[in-house]
Amino acid sequence: MIHLSGSLAFDRIMTFPGHFEDHILPEKLHFLNVSFPIDRLEEKMGGTAGNIAYTLALFQERSAIYGTVGKDFTSYGRRLSSMGIDLGGVKVDDEDFTACCYIMTDQSSNQINAFSPSAMKTPAFPEKTPAVSEGDWGLVAPGNVDDMVNLPAFYREHGIPYIFDPGQQITVLGGEQLTSGLTGAHVLIGNDYEIERIEKMTGLNREQLLDRVEYLIVTFGGKGSVILHKDARPYDVPAVPVEKVADPTGAGDAYRAGLLKGLTKGMGMAFSARLGTVAASFCVEQYGTQLHRFSKEQFQERYESVFGPMPVLN
Repeated sequence: MIHLSGSLAFDRIMTFPGHFEDHILPEKLHFLNVSFPIDRLEEKMGGTAGNIAYTLALFQERSAIYGTVGKDFTSYGRRLSSMGIDLGGVKVDDEDFTACCYIMTDQSSNQINAFSPSAMKTPAFPEKTPAVSEGDWGLVAPGNVDDMVNLPAFYREHGIPYIFDPGQQITVLGGEQLTSGLTGAHVLIGNDYEIERIEKMTGLNREQLLDRVEYLIVTFGGKGSVILHKDARPYDVPAVPVEKVADPTGAGDAYRAGLLKGLTKGMGMAFSARLGTVAASFCVEQYGTQLHRFSKEQFQERYESVFGPMPVLN
């Protein structure tokens, strides 16, 4: 079983038909007052845990989600359950709303996000505790801060390998809690900006991070990712070309799902990361985080167009 803790949220995705940099004056950042006209707005089901579970379901891989949602979650929960995703770890707050993320993307795929946690302010753990067993994996994604602090310790105590992915909650967690969460993780993952923030806030450089985690994966959006492992050369994983990027939102979550698919099957880190980058390529072709689909044949064809023969996955 793959245990996923993180956000379950509604995404309000907006498209700005220009470039943020053309409207932000660096010398005036101390007095920022900008307005961006939007030419597209859609509401989608999202959140880090929901997105990752969705793509894992496309891989026919079962997962369980842990997090807190609000009184408006019924239809979203019904959809996830219909895909075989275990929601036994989801706590419902009938007095609040489900978390909501407002995402604005410009024509260079730069994003400005605003996030309202709402019900997610309430931790799910330990009321909802993962029933772990040998062979399980955990992933701690951006979500309730208490859960992000306590679940890594729980996984370490039970000998469960886990991925630590603090993402948007890096500044909220702070240096001490970040250090605690990543220490002992099998993988620490984040984009280049997030990893630099982790280094700054923890006071740990890349080498020192690799003393505490088995692998460090740094993602670079459309430029691919790199796998770092102590005493080994960096391994570059190129991004998979697509004809058109409709929306980059959720690509990182799709990447993490592919990564978990490979790791839970006992495959190497390089191959697992390739699965992740192929999954991400399907996601960016759709406007939303849970609208992409692929068959085994489609996935294999795209994988082999970039990386060559693909091993058989169960």
